[in-house]
Amino acid sequence: MTTEMQEIAITEEKPLLTGQADTAKDAELAARILLDQGQEHSVETPHGVLHVTVHGTRTTRRPAILTFHDVGLESKSCFSTLFKFEEMQEIVKNFTLIHIDAPGQEEGAAAYPTGYQYPSMETIAEMIPAVLQFFNFRTVIGVGVGAGAYILSKFTLNNPDLVEGLVLINIDTDARGWIDWAAHKLSSVTSSLSEQILSHLFSQDELSSNTDLVQSHRERIAKAPNLVNIELLWKTYNSRRDLNIDRNTTFKCPVMLVVGDQAPYEEAAVECNSKLDPTTTSFLKMADAGGLPQLTQPGKLTEAFKYFIQGMGYMASSCMTRLSRSRTTSLSSSYSMDGSRSRSRTLSQGSQGGQMPPSPSQTMEVSC
Repeated sequence: MTTEMQEIAITEEKPLLTGQADTAKDAELAARILLDQGQEHSVETPHGVLHVTVHGTRTTRRPAILTFHDVGLESKSCFSTLFKFEEMQEIVKNFTLIHIDAPGQEEGAAAYPTGYQYPSMETIAEMIPAVLQFFNFRTVIGVGVGAGAYILSKFTLNNPDLVEGLVLINIDTDARGWIDWAAHKLSSVTSSLSEQILSHLFSQDELSSNTDLVQSHRERIAKAPNLVNIELLWKTYNSRRDLNIDRNTTFKCPVMLVVGDQAPYEEAAVECNSKLDPTTTSFLKMADAGGLPQLTQPGKLTEAFKYFIQGMGYMASSCMTRLSRSRTTSLSSSYSMDGSRSRSRTLSQGSQGGQMPPSPSQTMEVSC
């Protein structure tokens, strides 16, 4: 039961009557279901309406965790596995979760009419501040995947004071080059939309093996009633501009880059890592994670995210649960000794009030 529920719980010297007790239990069950399913909102922004789902108590004493999904996914299919993972609950119970769906991508969205002008990546990023204002949050910790990682990156560059930390999965900060553009044009002629998007989401090994995850997403995308909307977002993402990030023009907050070791955007993530400030950046390359590590390796990603949050000063080391204690040995065994110490400096300084110990470089590559 949440703290807010405990504060409003009815206490009496005499026990509740049977009927009253049943009513109280029903109310508690309804509240739990509401928290689990989330509250859906349509938020007006200067560039249109965004579908937003909120989980948690909406306490503004801490930043909200704000997510943005990839092309071919929506907030539920992209993040439910991660944020409903058992060990993740230690984190999410202390934060409000805000899941944003790109325009027209949410479940049940009506298909846009022919000729509809879909917003650019930059325009979608400009819609996010209105969401924070709507829910009265001053700052967020962003978690984005693929196209969502790009959008949150653009939002953070434009609004550095609104973002306390970024987790970017499968990030590609560069615009498509001529070779990539030509390959995309050829693919659009020879492959269906669903196959193009699957090649964006999954590794070649996963596609060749036709895993259950690949099959389920292939069927979901092919049968999506808003497939035209998905195609519009896909075209918009492929028309993205270069974010022009370098050591002088970069994020002002801590960043954790995540990519699978066989993911389609592995090279792009490595390139992005080389452009970021090494004192505030960590790079997590996950073995056997495929293209969507938040779905295939939620346990490992939860562990890394927990250290990231702790490093920002929001989870003291004394709050670390058996996940941290049991996984630390197994995870560290795959690092070099120097890599293990670097990871500790980057992701575990929360017990020191969020202050980073001096270090010549905190960027590291972790394969776990």
